[in-house]
Amino acid sequence: MSLEAFHMTLLLSALLCSLVAGLLFGFAVVVMPGITKLDDDDFLKAFKHMDGIIQDNHPLFMLVWVGSIFSVLGTLVLGTLQLTGLHLNLLWAAGVLYLLGVQAPTIRFNIPLNNALQGWDLASMDEAALAEARTEFEAPWNRWNRIRTFNGVVSASVLLFVLLKL
Repeated sequence: MSLEAFHMTLLLSALLCSLVAGLLFGFAVVVMPGITKLDDDDFLKAFKHMDGIIQDNHPLFMLVWVGSIFSVLGTLVLGTLQLTGLHLNLLWAAGVLYLLGVQAPTIRFNIPLNNALQGWDLASMDEAALAEARTEFEAPWNRWNRIRTFNGVVSASVLLFVLLKL
């Protein structure tokens, strides 16, 4: 593979990882603080509707989210063949941080929380059950989203740094 092919995959990875980090950042600083002001029923309904768009495999979301995983993996393979030293180490640090610090928590924590919420029949819950459901969902979801956001911003920044230094 050529250095040009590696540059293209690195550019694509930086773009897609930046978009994912931006989405997570938007949820962390705008969406979740905004809907946290809602009562329990409205909070859970609002999040359930937003997540429903993702659960329905929205094509642009899926292209960016799944594409980021494949582009990072491809970039790591091509980068290992093209780079040495600090640039290679930074590339691997960014890739591993993205896969283990953004994608793994998503799979392990955020998606199961989202799936649980999708399974709840909110209309049949009384106020106490809604409050309990929100407590089970909101704090852990936000905690893991902040972790994903931080890791996403750092990994995208490192990918951009490597891209600019080549």
